[in-house]
Amino acid sequence: MASVSSRLPVFPWDRLEPYKAAAAAHGDGIVDLSVGTPVDPVPAVVRQALAEAADSPGYPLTHGTSALRESVAAWLRERLGVTGAEPAAVLPTIGSKELVAWLPTLLGLEPGDQVAHPRLAYPTYEVGARLAGAEAVTYDVEVLAAGDPGAALDPSRVKLLWLNSPSNPTGRVLSADELRSIVSWAREHGVLVVSDECYVELGWDSEPVSVLHPDVCGAPSAGTPAARSGGASGHDGLLAVHSLSKRSNFAGYRGAFVTGDPALVKELLGVRKHAGMIVPAPVQAAMIAALGDQEHVAEQRERYARRRAALRSAFEGAGFRIEYSEASLYLWATRDEPCWDTVADLSKRGILVAPGDFYGPAGERFVRIAFTATDERVAAAVERLT
Repeated sequence: MASVSSRLPVFPWDRLEPYKAAAAAHGDGIVDLSVGTPVDPVPAVVRQALAEAADSPGYPLTHGTSALRESVAAWLRERLGVTGAEPAAVLPTIGSKELVAWLPTLLGLEPGDQVAHPRLAYPTYEVGARLAGAEAVTYDVEVLAAGDPGAALDPSRVKLLWLNSPSNPTGRVLSADELRSIVSWAREHGVLVVSDECYVELGWDSEPVSVLHPDVCGAPSAGTPAARSGGASGHDGLLAVHSLSKRSNFAGYRGAFVTGDPALVKELLGVRKHAGMIVPAPVQAAMIAALGDQEHVAEQRERYARRRAALRSAFEGAGFRIEYSEASLYLWATRDEPCWDTVADLSKRGILVAPGDFYGPAGERFVRIAFTATDERVAAAVERLT
């Protein structure tokens, strides 16, 4: 029996363990800025919804409850301006990472097919390609957004193209014009576009836009005859992936969803039914509560904005240059030296950051700094840097 794990790269975070130990040896303890995991309390409205749905003895539906799908569609329309958002084209997932990892397999990609992702990218895009036996290839965002991928991508082999705006790790935001150019190229060549939009509500210096927004994909404007009658949505060949982990401190609940092209969502639903990929009913109820309440999102944004400002000032004062970082939960920083030298130096001060080469060779002189630590730990990091 062939080993599936042999297809996969070394799990990158294992390489960080010695530096984590060094940082933990600091007299005042470690300040862990290496992982973007929420540390603040789960909103009360979410916990209450989960508790009230705890008596759920029956099997939930893979497609999710109609109430959940309606709430997602309403959020897409009201928060992101997505016209043509239909509940039937919403599919809840067990967090977003499992979908990213399994999407090429679920869609039937095979050896010889290619999955394209940005040169600087979340490692699971490559993992998903490898699990399917396909080939992962990279592209320069600037080149693709200009509508000319050049020799980087072969449209006859690329079957799936990942977008990630706001980006992990850089925090870069693609404009509606850039996204529209990429979508146009992909449609011209019959390439499926999947947009990872997990940080879409965390724009700081720039306002992120969904690939499903009518300015990007040409969906009908709200109130037009096509929109009212359920006509063509403009979402053909497009999927968007969203997570509640960051905006609602929902990471421990594993609640996310994919939406877009109704035919593709139907295909994914058909496969996931057989595979038992089902979001638990109490989590579905908690997702409804989270999507229906913007007050807790505003409160969490304020916390992150405060921590972001403090860390940015401290790292820039310590000689770092911050690039992009206009959205998401990270600062993309460099001292123009190998990233592991930066990691080692900061670990001596009790600060742990992620080396940029975790996200591809193009990040070899950068580090990713998460501002998801508590206020107290952020203050400790600022003190150690000044």
